[in-house]
Amino acid sequence: MTNADTAVAEFSPHRIKALCRKELAGYFATPLAYIFLSVFIMLSGFFTFELGSFFQRDQADLMAFFSFHPWLYLVLMPPLAMRLWAEERHSGSIELLMTLPLSTLEAVLAKFLAAWLFAGVALLLTSPMWMTVNYLGNPDNGIILAGYLGSWLMGGGYLAMGGCLSALTKNQVVAFVITLAACLFFLFLGFEPVVAALPEGVRSLLSSMSFLDRFRSISRGVLDVGDVGFFVLFMVCWLWATVAVVNWKKAE
Repeated sequence: MTNADTAVAEFSPHRIKALCRKELAGYFATPLAYIFLSVFIMLSGFFTFELGSFFQRDQADLMAFFSFHPWLYLVLMPPLAMRLWAEERHSGSIELLMTLPLSTLEAVLAKFLAAWLFAGVALLLTSPMWMTVNYLGNPDNGIILAGYLGSWLMGGGYLAMGGCLSALTKNQVVAFVITLAACLFFLFLGFEPVVAALPEGVRSLLSSMSFLDRFRSISRGVLDVGDVGFFVLFMVCWLWATVAVVNWKKAE
């Protein structure tokens, strides 16, 4: 049996839930969590009302809010992702974690879910903006709800990829830089000048992996199975890669 097979065989939702709750509580045990949430809310408001010209647009929607999320996450998700494994390896606490009665898959899922739920809390704290547009007009709340779902899925994609890259190194600064570069890569795939020189087949393939295009589609209220499925599959692939990396590092 391979390590991955063993991880699946020992899979227990109860152990994942317990570790996830512990990890999530750990976020709020330090001032950094509240700093992150405050910065997220303040930048969201600044981008929406100042750069997005919310009141000048004279439209009851949150397109100005969601349009900046890919770039907002580019700045805020790598710091959140870099601590998933790089901090564990740097402090040596990963050895303690691996001695617990849980598989690598469970540890990876629990830590990812805690970070993803924390990102979800940050999103929920922006709900006053949703209330504001409902007070000012009659927005299509279905589109807004789709935007929130798409934003959370995109955040999960950033975190899953960042968690895997974080597992490659014990240096948090290195983890931040390579995660930032990787996130930027998947954003720039949505820009035609970046892929214009590539062959048609390659260009189409890379463009289909653009976070920017996928998220824009969902934020407009189009809940296409392909777009939602892309983010889910993206997370699954990177989480599975994280399991492989953690097992590899553990065997060193």
